Amino acid sequence: MLQETIGIMFDSRMYRGIPTGRTGQESLANVEQAAACYGLTPCFLRLEDVDLDTKTCIAYVKKEGIYVRQRMPLPPVIHNRALQLRRTEQHQVTQLLLQGIQVYNVRNRYRKDHIHEMLYQDPSLRLHLPRAVKATPESLAYMMEHYDDLVIKPCSGSIGHGIIRIFQKDGQWKLTCETRTSRKGWATFRLNKGQLPSATLRRIFRHAYLIEERIPLVRYEGRPVDLRVSVQRGNDGLWGITGIFAKVAPAHTFVTNIAQGSKVMTLAEALGSEESDWHLLELEARIKSVGLRIARTLASSLPHLADLGLDLGITESGRIYFIECNGRDQRYGFRKAGMTEHWKASYRQPMAYGRLLLEQNSRIPRQPQTYDRGLY
Repeated sequence: MLQETIGIMFDSRMYRGIPTGRTGQESLANVEQAAACYGLTPCFLRLEDVDLDTKTCIAYVKKEGIYVRQRMPLPPVIHNRALQLRRTEQHQVTQLLLQGIQVYNVRNRYRKDHIHEMLYQDPSLRLHLPRAVKATPESLAYMMEHYDDLVIKPCSGSIGHGIIRIFQKDGQWKLTCETRTSRKGWATFRLNKGQLPSATLRRIFRHAYLIEERIPLVRYEGRPVDLRVSVQRGNDGLWGITGIFAKVAPAHTFVTNIAQGSKVMTLAEALGSEESDWHLLELEARIKSVGLRIARTLASSLPHLADLGLDLGITESGRIYFIECNGRDQRYGFRKAGMTEHWKASYRQPMAYGRLLLEQNSRIPRQPQTYDRGLY
């Protein structure tokens, strides 16, 4: 197999940690091993180090066990692992695509309300969507009238920050949110006359928030559980399920984000004590079916999508719900759950897809490019 270079695009914070191997939860060793499986050599680059005029970039490449930063030809295929949130950055990525550079997972942060709208267009997925509306004074009043348990979350938030739960118990409305005054970081307050505090109202109406019915998730030792489902394209270009693990919310909060302290375990560990082996297999098959349908539906509207981490919930009755879509799945949950092979596979699949894009790219005639080989 011909050895070729594939680009891995990081943001600046992660990129700066490459020489010392301090790249947070991103495993450089896994990237290198996965790339080697498909005859690829990874180079790690940032968007700001790309020169479109010369079609070159400054990137880190491993040589004799050391990461060396050098100028090199722009790789024809790039897996985006950076968050490009500013319009100028998105414009630069678009320019890469227009130059014939295959960038996959072009954008990996999408607004929650937009994702919900896309999925709602698929009639077969509506059964798996919680009732959700954009936060307005009118929609808040409507949702509080029709539901006793709601989650209000920022459309562009991440890792559980900014999420609010309001629920009614024994005729009294309460609010649970993050707070600096609590030792555990979360606290619950009673709402006077069932009304949210004015500061909270100003925040959710000034910015884009989504109000959702709270899904009655299955529980592990009394704590809510949801699932992370890794859905990725492989060397055939088709979507597949790489793995599933469960996240159990900490005792002091209702959110299941790992960054908020959730316990991570296998699906069997989270549900096996109450489910027969046969029922667990049947449930897993349904989870995979829903995950694949979601990925295909999103891919029909979002070009260059290839690597997703879906959060799905299950009710006691076995109904599956979509919770959230992560375009930059951190993958380390598999490692924390003891699922080492799935963890490594979550790196291999995107490299397999990169190899496919390279092969497709090589069949397209292109003009030869010149570049400066100067080292940096």
